[in-house]
Amino acid sequence: MRPAQDCVLVITSKEDVTANLVIEALNERRVLVARVDPADIGPDLLFSAQIGTVKTQWSGRLRTRSRDIALERVRGVYFRRPSPWRFTELEPQACDFALAEARHGLSGLLANLPNCRYVNHPANITTSDFKPAQLQVAAQVGFTVPATLISNDLDAIKKFVVERGPVVYKSFRGAPPTPEGHVAAIWTQRIAEQDLDDSVSVTAHLFQQEVDKVADARVTVIGRRVFASRITTPDGALDWRMGDWDELAYDPVDVPEQIKNGLFAYLDHFGLAFGCFDFALEAVKGGEREGWTFIECNPNGQWGWLPDSDAMAYAFAEVLLKGWWP
Repeated sequence: MRPAQDCVLVITSKEDVTANLVIEALNERRVLVARVDPADIGPDLLFSAQIGTVKTQWSGRLRTRSRDIALERVRGVYFRRPSPWRFTELEPQACDFALAEARHGLSGLLANLPNCRYVNHPANITTSDFKPAQLQVAAQVGFTVPATLISNDLDAIKKFVVERGPVVYKSFRGAPPTPEGHVAAIWTQRIAEQDLDDSVSVTAHLFQQEVDKVADARVTVIGRRVFASRITTPDGALDWRMGDWDELAYDPVDVPEQIKNGLFAYLDHFGLAFGCFDFALEAVKGGEREGWTFIECNPNGQWGWLPDSDAMAYAFAEVLLKGWWP
């Protein structure tokens, strides 16, 4: 018999095309799916959970406008991109209090559901989202990593630029939205010594020796399935994200076995079931093969726009259902 009460929880905002693909794949398997945005806490999202006495794990209910589920029957969680908390009707001090209580209470509960598979667990997403950790683990699992400097020391940065040029600058997190809600982007850009001044001391910066690449590769790993696309731009742009994505060329690319082994080792290190890896493909003199240089791994990356997104959605469903769904 199909376990009708068991379900998958998809934690994300209302507008999430990538999550929609996974939900569709789960629906085709006739899995009960509950879509929840923790920012809806209030009349549209009610929950109650208990532990203690004879209870050694959290149990209770979570109710949205369309679902009423038992927390102990959640068997899989796809943690995507929930909305920022919304307590705009409260005074600033009360807002800060409500936000902290909701984060520690509701989000803390959703991150500690029993007998549950997370893709990915929010704590592991946070740990693996730091570039210093990413680059160090990537080097340790055998990936080629560009010479990298993280610093706010003008003299150290100038020395790096002179010795390692050409050098590019990358932001750690990108530009925050404006008060009006407009979103800007900070693309990878080349940096020369004359571009630098004392203002670099204000915060941290990341500089890397530029890779002489011929293309980029986006490698999405879901469980032990690997999906890879070679991405080329019509103008050979330094950062393929900055142009018109409709003009990008996507081609299948074979991932060398050594790189695959590194991908799995990397995800295992951080306890991740999924990751979106970016590599620069560098022409290697005297041979037909290309060198693969690790750039970053997004533990909660976008993949819905890639050519094989349908197959990826089914792979997500398989990972979420493994071990408990017939």
